[in-house]
Amino acid sequence: MSDFPNYNDKIKQDLEKIRQQEQQKETKRQQEMERDRRLVQQEEDYKLLQKKQRELEREKAKLRAEIRRRQELQAERKRLQQQEIKREERRKQQIQFDREQVKQQELQKKYPSPNYSPSTVEEQLKELDKLIGLNHLKDEVRQYINFLKIQKLREKQGLQPVPITLHSVFCGSPGTGKTTVARLMGQIYQQLGILKKGHLIETDRSGMVAGYVGQTAQRVDELVDSALDGVLFIDEAYTLKPIDPGNDFGQEAIDMLLKRMEDYRDRLVVIVAGYGDEMTRFINSNPGLKSRFSRYFYFEDYTPQELLAIFDLFCHQHRYTVTQAAKEVLLTRFKELYDHRDKSFGNGRLVRNMFEKTIEKQANRLVTIPDVNGYTMQQILPEDVDQLIINN
Repeated sequence: MSDFPNYNDKIKQDLEKIRQQEQQKETKRQQEMERDRRLVQQEEDYKLLQKKQRELEREKAKLRAEIRRRQELQAERKRLQQQEIKREERRKQQIQFDREQVKQQELQKKYPSPNYSPSTVEEQLKELDKLIGLNHLKDEVRQYINFLKIQKLREKQGLQPVPITLHSVFCGSPGTGKTTVARLMGQIYQQLGILKKGHLIETDRSGMVAGYVGQTAQRVDELVDSALDGVLFIDEAYTLKPIDPGNDFGQEAIDMLLKRMEDYRDRLVVIVAGYGDEMTRFINSNPGLKSRFSRYFYFEDYTPQELLAIFDLFCHQHRYTVTQAAKEVLLTRFKELYDHRDKSFGNGRLVRNMFEKTIEKQANRLVTIPDVNGYTMQQILPEDVDQLIINN
């Protein structure tokens, strides 16, 4: 055996080691390449996802825009429908108003405004005194009329009369006789020589305010023309100036009324009426109104006893008789309604409503009785007035 080492084996070992190292490097290089490839793929996938996300957002934006467009179209169609409905309502109201105007003109031609037959102012004041209740108002009206009398006497004596404001504010709840008193005052003005006719033209917001621009002024103009030399009575006048007017034509009516009051200050008396607080707000809302309406008359609610007296008056006018027992039931009912009254308390209108319900209930009672005679048909019994359902 040779003593020299075997170099071939050594070389083989070294070569094998080198080969393994190269193989490891190649494996590592491939792993790095695979990792880089995955990273690139992930980046491309992320970019693709972002692109799809942007496309999705664009689609959502388009969808939202389409929804808004459809909503706007629907709102526009609804608005146009509402406008068409309002135009149709205004057209119908105008047609009705025109018909009423034609009818009123025909009536005025057939029955012209009367010149009242001669009567003294005292006779008119006696008619005022016949009204139930309103004692404080009656005193105010009499004092006012006495003042007017003296001013007319001063004028006849060549003395300078005190400037008079005839336009008045009637404050009070419905059914307290405001229209009746206004009519009497118109007749008194005629008797004093302040007005030539003294007739009363009654209206409210619906008779003054139209639905189209310019027509409100025309309505007010026509009302004033019909009321010249008399009294124009405007009930619930505060509705011409709502708290939140918006696009309301009430201001147009007020402006036209003030102009015509100035044009015919010697031929027209205007009386505005309504609830006290609302009328104060209404007058204070316009300097022109405040300067022309400085005289206030207050109409108090009727007491239970006065309401009973009004009911008894209705019965007397229609030939009915209320028994004492029925009066006691009525008085209890009127006290209850009076104690719980609010702004809608109807006063005389409430009594008329109750009277009509009473005679209906009496009629239902009488149809069950054989041999009904004139006496029984006139009697109002407690069961006729008990538990009446009244629209106050």
